[in-house]
Amino acid sequence: MNIGLIGYGKMGKAIEEIALTRGHHITAIVNRSNPIQKVDWSTVDVAIEFTQPDLAVQHMEICMKNHTPIVVGTTAWQKDLPKVNQLVSDLGGSLLHASNFSVGVNIFFEINRKLAEIMNKHSEYKVSMEEIHHVQKLDAPSGTAVSLATDIIESHQHYTEWQLANENIGDHSISINALREPNVPGTHEVRYDSEIDTIRIEHIAHNRTGFALGAVLAAEFLFGKKGVFTMKDVLN
Repeated sequence: MNIGLIGYGKMGKAIEEIALTRGHHITAIVNRSNPIQKVDWSTVDVAIEFTQPDLAVQHMEICMKNHTPIVVGTTAWQKDLPKVNQLVSDLGGSLLHASNFSVGVNIFFEINRKLAEIMNKHSEYKVSMEEIHHVQKLDAPSGTAVSLATDIIESHQHYTEWQLANENIGDHSISINALREPNVPGTHEVRYDSEIDTIRIEHIAHNRTGFALGAVLAAEFLFGKKGVFTMKDVLN
């Protein structure tokens, strides 16, 4: 399969390494020295996009118009998801997006949803979250943290929203403490605290390999398909 990389930072290079070991070819690289407008999309079977929130939708639009399936790992653009979904439908395109491509994190999502269902019956526990990422990460909280919080809200009737920890946290809000430290690929913790004990689940990424492998698996899944998909579709 011929893969185009939109974004060639640390994640792009990690994806390239995994893709090559799985027998794929990198036929296009988009970065500051090679803008997306110069890409020959006829050489690309699937694009994988890891850039910035303010660029992601534009990149999706270009891929849709060139009939190139695209896997999107950038987060914090989802307010435009209805617009993107309509574009995919209108142009018969292919899109797979996720807040996190790591297989381990997606297992963590499942555990988080199940725990929230159980804790819905135990109002004496107050939920909070913490996420830690490298200092280059632009969005805070992370897309993964937002997904975790959203899943809790859907499963736990007490909570209606999430807020950053430095804000005035309401009784029905999930507090998310977002920290940025050097050389941290990603750590996410969900805690339930009561006066007598604490229940805690945590996922710690040791490197970017899990994210990169998941992105390549997503590209393999998306190739030849039409529509909008997520990592749930890949793992199922």
